[in-house]
Amino acid sequence: QVQLVESGGGLVQAGGSLRLSCAASGRAFSSYAMGWFRQAPGKEREFVASISRGGGGTAYADSLKGRFTISRDNAKNTVYLQMNSLKPEDTAVYYCGAAKTVVVSYYEYDYWGQGTQVTVSS
Repeated sequence: QVQLVESGGGLVQAGGSLRLSCAASGRAFSSYAMGWFRQAPGKEREFVASISRGGGGTAYADSLKGRFTISRDNAKNTVYLQMNSLKPEDTAVYYCGAAKTVVVSYYEYDYWGQGTQVTVSS
């Protein structure tokens, strides 16, 4: 089992930045690829970014490249999502997940956190 807890969400003005964190406990964090997804009201959960077990490989949703950066610190059992130049359409609940490899489909993730709300005001 892996337990995941997200933090760092909040209310920010358009153009601002936030850094989300996802702390993991339980089985070896470094044995999992990690991903971030988001879900806005009335919409499906969508892929944001993913990072390989060692951190050397990443993948991003095309629409978010250049604004969002995923990283991880295996010594701290934590994965991060740096979000810059935020837009109102980035408003959503952001979830982190653990998977066996870098994947974009949420069906491939084995564990999920409870989510953290990000609200971007115009």
